Amino acid sequence: MDALEPRSSQNAGWRGRLALEFERRGTRTVVARREHVGPLVVQRPFHPEADGTCHVYVLHPPGGVVGGDELELEVDVASGAAALVTTPAATKLYRSAGATSVVHNRLRVRASGVLEWLPQETIAFGGAEARIVTEVRLEPGAVFLGWEISCLGRPASGDDFAQGRLDQRFVLTRAGRPVLLDRLLTEGGGALQRACFGWGGRTVYGCFVAAGAPSGLTRALREALRTPDAADLFAVTNVAEVCVCRFLGSSAARARAVLCRAWDIAREVSLRKAACPPRIWLT
Repeated sequence: MDALEPRSSQNAGWRGRLALEFERRGTRTVVARREHVGPLVVQRPFHPEADGTCHVYVLHPPGGVVGGDELELEVDVASGAAALVTTPAATKLYRSAGATSVVHNRLRVRASGVLEWLPQETIAFGGAEARIVTEVRLEPGAVFLGWEISCLGRPASGDDFAQGRLDQRFVLTRAGRPVLLDRLLTEGGGALQRACFGWGGRTVYGCFVAAGAPSGLTRALREALRTPDAADLFAVTNVAEVCVCRFLGSSAARARAVLCRAWDIAREVSLRKAACPPRIWLT
């Protein structure tokens, strides 16, 4: 393990980097390579499924991200391998004194590989200054099922994200060609939080993406899914060969419930198997 590396004095914070490579060996997918620097690690892999899919939990021991921190995660799934990556708890973006924190996820899936990217929600505290970038690179024949859930402030504690900035970017390419480019820039107290064309006063946004799925998945999701609360918004669209589900509401639990059901259906249609929730979600 390398020592923690401080950032420059102009953007003080810690840098954490984790690189994982998954390969198929015999009847199982294994972590073939693991490298890390600083406070970003994984527990031992789990194999709870008969087909040998490898489940790993990405840990950030400090428990939160502060201004100036930079976390980088690289995941590479080899041809024929299958991996599920999640986190043991929500990611917390704490109030910043001015410096921007950066979380950068680089996910690559080779031909006929499968990656399920299912981190628990990200909570942006009021006053946070953060940028989250997720890049997914798929080769022909690769399958990606993934979600991201973002929460503005902590309404139950009186934190309505009146200040701060959350810049989220999601980029998915196949064979080097851009397929889905998504960006959401939210400034605390800004019009986007209140306007009907933005958050509309809601505080939780979730997006589930299924790439490499059969064409019938969009219809199956539309027929099966409903939001548990009338005040929530939910939609299913097909964007350039990718099925996209979006949730907008005020409960992370409801977002998780809807997106978990979307993942279950996508697994059945795309991978011919039922969802296998990671055990860490139950603790």
